[in-house]
Amino acid sequence: MTVPPPGPTPGPARFRQLLAGTGLIEAPGAYDAITARLVEDAGFPLVYMTGAGTALSRGYPDYGLLTLSEMADNAGVLARAVAVPVLADADTGFGNELNVTRTVEEYERRGVAGIHLEDQVTPKRCGHLDGKEVVGRDEFVSRVAAAVAARASDDFVIVARTDAAATHGFDEAIARVNAALDVGADVAFVEALTTDEQVASVPELVRGPCLLNLVPGGKTPLLGRDRIADLGYRIVIHPVLLLGSTAAAGGTALGELASTGRHPVSSIDSIADFFVRFGGRRWDDLRRRLDDGS
Repeated sequence: MTVPPPGPTPGPARFRQLLAGTGLIEAPGAYDAITARLVEDAGFPLVYMTGAGTALSRGYPDYGLLTLSEMADNAGVLARAVAVPVLADADTGFGNELNVTRTVEEYERRGVAGIHLEDQVTPKRCGHLDGKEVVGRDEFVSRVAAAVAARASDDFVIVARTDAAATHGFDEAIARVNAALDVGADVAFVEALTTDEQVASVPELVRGPCLLNLVPGGKTPLLGRDRIADLGYRIVIHPVLLLGSTAAAGGTALGELASTGRHPVSSIDSIADFFVRFGGRRWDDLRRRLDDGS
């Protein structure tokens, strides 16, 4: 993989191109540069920055405990690490419309291609936990309108997420995302659907592109890719796929080391080659050019 040098990012424009095309856009969740590169290397066209993974990687549960700066900085790390666009979790926008405005500015200037913004109260909770609370519909729509107005480029994608299905019912959730689309949101995200019927109904009832969130152990049925595409969804995200797999594999390796005293079989054959996978060749070439004076 060729790692792009620093510079203007084409991420938002590339995300727009994906949305303008056909077929399902599949985005596994990443929470650092390594997992973002793994997603890109596997051939996925979009990286999703998981808020849960970002929080957990800093030692916190997904309870809305991270600040705007922590979330935006991590999104910038991911955007810098890959050539494909990054869609990032922006929680509630971290306050009122003024805070939402700054949130969009901070994510956008870091090269992120788009964010999703939700209607929970602050601090929020993982969408697949009980005990959530949401703001009123008008306040949510106002947040989304502020986000749309704040973006410097029309290519920057705003995904409107509602958690109201769990608190106010499915019909209210549909009404909320349609209202958000009416004020300029680009994609609708109804979180924590609980039945196959709800999952199937969203693309029929929503007046715009729809995103589906699949969380093993969560509330939404884990449908297959073909079924999701047939239902008409444009984006599906897998926030905890790498998070869970990494934790499981790491626990197994550490358990083997603890019990046997021997290093487990490693997938790293060469440290030098491993660094190449994560951009080493570009820096080696730069050092050679500087040494040669060319």
